[in-house]
Formats: sequence, C-alpha cells, structure tokens
Amino acid sequence: MNAREPVKHNPNQPRTIAITGGKGGVGKTSVALNLALTLARQDNRVLLLDGDTDLANVSIMVGLYPRKTLANVMAGECRLEDIILETDYGLHIVPGASGVQECMDMGPTESLRILRALYNLENRYDYVITDTAAGLQAAGLHMIAATELACMVVTPDPASLTDAFSLIKVLRRRGYNRIPSILVNMAHGASQARSVFQRLDAAAQRHLGISLHYMGGIWRDETLRQSVLNQKPVALLPVSDPSCRQFHTLADMLDVRLSQLPRRKAGIAAYWHKVSKRGSESPLKTVTKPEPETESEAHTLKDRCLQAVGEIESVFNAGPIDPMLRYEAFTRLFALLGSTLDSDAVEIVQTGLGSFQWESLSPERKNHLAIHLRELADQISPLERKAEPAEPPQSLLREPFYDRISFGEQDRLVRVLKEQPADISLDQLLRSLSGNDQSSS
Repeated sequence: MNAREPVKHNPNQPRTIAITGGKGGVGKTSVALNLALTLARQDNRVLLLDGDTDLANVSIMVGLYPRKTLANVMAGECRLEDIILETDYGLHIVPGASGVQECMDMGPTESLRILRALYNLENRYDYVITDTAAGLQAAGLHMIAATELACMVVTPDPASLTDAFSLIKVLRRRGYNRIPSILVNMAHGASQARSVFQRLDAAAQRHLGISLHYMGGIWRDETLRQSVLNQKPVALLPVSDPSCRQFHTLADMLDVRLSQLPRRKAGIAAYWHKVSKRGSESPLKTVTKPEPETESEAHTLKDRCLQAVGEIESVFNAGPIDPMLRYEAFTRLFALLGSTLDSDAVEIVQTGLGSFQWESLSPERKNHLAIHLRELADQISPLERKAEPAEPPQSLLREPFYDRISFGEQDRLVRVLKEQPADISLDQLLRSLSGNDQSSS
C-alpha cells in the first residue's frame, strides 16, 4: 500500500545511519527493520531505504509486496512519493533503493530530478536508515559513505569477522575516515558479544591503526528467528518482551553515539549528487571525497591507473564481450599483480575473491571451482594441505614380518604354543607369551 505523504518538514538534516556488513547472512536486514520500527515507535519520523538488493527484502519482512520500486521512478513511470510504503508506527519504506547507484549513469537532468526528490523526501524525517548492499560492491560502499554513521553487523562466525575486516580496510583505503560502530548479532550473551568485538577491534588496531566503536549485541533467540518466518518483527511485541527490549537498548546506544558526532551539512541526496557528477570516472576512486589535486608524479600515475581501469570497465559494460578477450584482459592484469607479490598484493587477491558473487554459479561450476582452488592451495602450501595423520594400524599394505623383540626366536614360540591348553583364550595366550619373553630377556 502507498503511504500518505508526510506533512511535517524537518528544518535540520536527519540523522543518517547505514546498517551494513561484510557479507550476507549476518541478519543485517532484520536489524535495520527492527531498529527503524523501534525508533518510529518512540514517536520519531523514520525513513528506511531498502538498498540491500533490487528486490524489496525489507518490505517482505513486514508482509508488504510493493508493485513499484525506485527503478520505476528512475524510468519516469511514477513519482518517488508513489512508491513509499507505510507500515506499523508510521515507518516509511523506499523499496529498491539500491537503484540510486544508477544515477551515475543517467544524464544530468534526469539524475538531478531523482536526487532533488530524494532530498525533499529525506528532510521530512528525523532518521534515515539505509539497509545497504552487502559486500564490497561500489553501491554498498557509496551507501555507507553517504551516511554519518555506519553500523556494521557481525556474528560470532569467524568468516563474518574476516569479511567485516576486509570491508573496513577497503573503506579506509578509499578515504573513509569515520569510525564504524560494531553490532554483534546472534550472540549467546553479553560476554560472547564483547569477546567477538574485541577480536575485530584488536585486528583493526594492529593492522589499520584505528579503534572501533562497540554498539552492543543482539542475542540469538527463537522468538527473533520465528519473527522473520512469520513476517512479524520483534519490535512490534510488547516492550517488556526481551527480544523487543534489546532493540530499544540498541536505539538508546545509537542516540548516544549520534550525540557524539557532529551533524552533517549535507544529506544522502547531496552525496549522491556529487557522485553522479563524477559518473564517468572510475568507481575505484575514494567514496567520500575526491583526491586533492597535486602535481606529484605519484598522483599522476594514480590518475592514469584509475583512468585505464575505468576504460576497461566501460568496454566491458558496453555489451557482450568475447570470452577470450575477457580472459586475456584478466590474465594480463593478474600477471601484473603477481609480478610484485607482497602482502598488499595478497590482500588484494583475497579481497577480490571475496567480492565475487559465488552464489550465482551452478552447483557443477561451484564444485569445479572449489577443486581448482584446492589445487592452487596445494601449490601454495603443499605441506600444510597434504599432511596426513599417522597411518591407521589396520593398514594391510605392509609386508608381513616376524617381531623377534616381542616374541623371541621362532622355535621357542612354537614350543610355547604347543605347551598351551587347547581352550586357552587369546588374551591369556598373549600374557603368557609376554611373560615368557620377559623371563628370557
């Protein structure tokens, strides 16, 4: 259903928050929705931008199935106000908000039309929360940079921490200077949540020279899991319910953190407007602000490199590419990267592999790729990969041999065996042999 148009106008910029994560599956969308509903329940005007994918994942979690998304607005088929969905406590949702990335590919007039509408819309709210695209894609990085606070959702899963660290590292390298807040989801308690944060924070201090901010934890419970299946967020439960109450605690933590940060002079639409003016440039440039102009040789080399990458990207986006041409381009780029294989190059390879959308592969291709990667791993570290456990005692491949140390000479063993009663057990026989052995030594 469509929302009624908000009538209040906020003269100040709204507080803008990006709920993000290094990869999917950490509960990012659930956190964004429940936090937005909690803030709306506290009599705030809240806008939730569903930027996770082109699909309306957020709205589906509250039982709404939009007929139009931001893509329809960009195609000129409707106004931005026409796609807004309203749910409990007056929370407004913009489905398909990841399409704002396409503004960089539009003409100046059309781009300005969309962004002006977004600017007028966001200023009507107290909070604008973005459920960002996961991973290291350009759209997700820009969504983070467009907000004043990034709340990064992680879980106790070590892979989640690795992906979050990679995301923070990429953001820092592209000029993002704000300190992310870390929210530990699916924790089994306060102690585990704090321990998970400390591991990530220690890595950030050691390798990036920054200290992260701890936003708190969301505990794993059956109520929260069932709420996703039933399309009834826990933020709609009574405040006395533990699952609901923890999001009120999160909202309090968020307000404390925002009170420590200065308000930004420009909002999300203004940021995207700056990005759209650089639409022809490579998305590998910094996500927060352009590099300062200098005359140094290093800067000139960087510009040439980024321009070359931008040209490759434009060629690849122009239409279907001959697979052999693509193979040649990537082979030469990786050969260039491997010519100076240091720690930075290794990190680049790891980050690049992590940004691929492996889930789009068929099971057969996934299996083929996994086999190939294991073979590469064997080439890199064969001892680590191929070390085998001690040979099991049941192996039948050895040649049989007689153990004189344990049983003595064979003729003595034959004599002992003949002297034993016919009904003796195997255990008694072995003990007898062992005793004879000891007495003869």
